[in-house]
Parts: sequence; structure tokens; C-alpha cells
Amino acid sequence: MSKPSRRMTLKDLAREMGVSTATISNAFNRPDQLSPALRERILDEAKRLGYRGPDAKARSLRTGRSRIIAVLLAESLTYSLNDAVSSEFLSGVAEVLDAQGHTLLLLSARQAQSPIPGSASMADGFIVYGLIPTSELLDSLPVQASLVAVDFDVTGYPSVHIDNEPACYAIAQYALKARRPRRPAIVNLRLTVEPCNGYITPDHALLPADRTITRARLMGFDRALAEHGFETDRVPKWNVEENTYDVCAPVIESILDLPDEERPDLLFCMSDRLALTALTLAEQRGIRVPEDLRLTGFDGIAEGQYRAPRLTTVCQESHAKGRLAARMILGLDEPHAKMLHTELLVGDTCP
Repeated sequence: MSKPSRRMTLKDLAREMGVSTATISNAFNRPDQLSPALRERILDEAKRLGYRGPDAKARSLRTGRSRIIAVLLAESLTYSLNDAVSSEFLSGVAEVLDAQGHTLLLLSARQAQSPIPGSASMADGFIVYGLIPTSELLDSLPVQASLVAVDFDVTGYPSVHIDNEPACYAIAQYALKARRPRRPAIVNLRLTVEPCNGYITPDHALLPADRTITRARLMGFDRALAEHGFETDRVPKWNVEENTYDVCAPVIESILDLPDEERPDLLFCMSDRLALTALTLAEQRGIRVPEDLRLTGFDGIAEGQYRAPRLTTVCQESHAKGRLAARMILGLDEPHAKMLHTELLVGDTCP
């Protein structure tokens, strides 16, 4: 029986190509350090000779670094990959990690048990995206790992936010000035302490502003409404538990099916998905947009800008937010609290 051939090592490949072991290592782990042509030549030769790349376990033990960055998602993996906003965010994260030779590990706080899975303990850093349901999950993260929070705050760690309150104030000001409504209303996203998929009553306790971005968005709407003479406590508000059509449709149907004299004529929606669902359901009922009902969204997803009537919304750069979070976790940008600005997009649903 022939003796199995010895596995080619990094040193073997370096000797075969006449380059340093550091150059070979950079081709696999730090591609930005080499010219594209040299890296391609190294990878082609490695494939020809059967070299599969540095051993991740050995490298981790030797350097104390795994080159793995974990993104801990507040929502399920299925939702996060299908949702236009979170998928754009993850695309931005992945772009930076790819360029720097790091691996992306996705975790869901809704699916994970505390503590986090053992495989995640190897991660060099964690990007925590969205409101995590239990503090125990955050407490279980490795103490030596770096952390960046996105869309909420973790005491003692850098964060990435967008200007939620000013953005909602700006779009509400625009809508209220363009044409004063008789019956404005707000459709919120996961705003109540206890689950509520429907009308918010005075008995419902609201999450504080430091726990959810939706409270900051509500503050922006309320500030503009108050300046235009509306009693904010009397402006109807509904809550939606998940930013999907199936979950929000029953809530919006209950709004649109109100008698004509009670149905809102201006809906401030905290996401484009909510606004687009309202637009679709309004069209099905023969409710004219914007003549009978004006709608605003938040996010600036492509779907809202490609259909007619085009959505009036706030555009946030989710891809840029992901890139910034990744650069901060890798130490490429200074890790501190960062606020990104948004843009008002005036469309046809609220001209």
C-alpha cells in the first residue's frame, strides 16, 4: 500500500514559488496587502499544488485571533436575510470583511439559547444589530472580544446609529406643511413593552428611547404634530410586532376598514414595508393615494422607489451603516459613537 502523500504546507508553497511565507499568508488572510495580480498567481498555484490555505485552528491557537467576526441579529436569520434593510446592512458588513480576509458568522438572538453557541466563542468581535431580547445573551459574549452595537446602545461600547428622531420630525413637518390633515395617525414597529399587534391604548406601556429606535421615531413624529397644534395623546397609534406583510396586514386592514369619518387621512409609517402594505391594501379597497390617504415610510428600500405611486420616505444608507460597523470592529475606523444622517425622499404618496 502506498504511503499517503504529505499535506502541502504554507512553507512548501512559499519555497515552491520563491516568495516569503508572509506573502503567502497575506494572499489568504490580508489580500489588501498584495497586488491583485500577485494574489491571483499565488491562489492559482496553491490550487494547482493542492494547498488549501492556512489551518484556521492552528492560526487561532498561534495568534490568539480567529479572523471571525460574528453578527448577532435581533431577528431570525430567515427574516434578516429576506428583509431589505437588514440584508443591505449585512452586505455592507460582508464587503469589508471580505476585503480584509475575515469570515462572517451569523447568529440570531431569537433562536439562540443563553449562553451563545460554543462556535461563536472563537469570534474576535461581535457586531450586535438591533434590540437583543435578553441581557443574558450580551453578558455571555467573550469578555476579550470587541463589540459594536448598531441601532441601540450597550454601555461602554461604541455604537452606530442613524438620526431617527430628527428624520421623523423632518418628514412629519413636510407632510403637515404640505397639506394639513384632519385625522393623522401613526403605525409603529414593536413599541410596546408587552406584545401588541394592534391599536395602542393608554394601558400599554411603551419601551423607553434607550431600548428601541422606534421610540425615537415616535418622538420625532410627536414633536412635529405638537408644533402644528395636534394633541399627540389623541393622535391614534397602532403597533406592529414584526416588519413583515403577514404580521402588519391585519393591523393595517383594521385601520383602512374604519368608517370614512374615522379613517386616517395621513399615516406616518415607521418602515417602508408598513407603508407599502398600507398602499397595497388601500388600492384594493379603492382608497385613493394620495387624494384620500397620504402615506409616508421610513428606510428608502428600492421597492418603494420603483413602484407607482412612489413612496415618500426617509432614506437610510443601510449598506454604509454595515460598512462602518465592520470597519470599527476591525479597528480600521476609530471605535466611538457614530451618527449617520438620512435623506428625505419626496414621492407621490405624500406630495
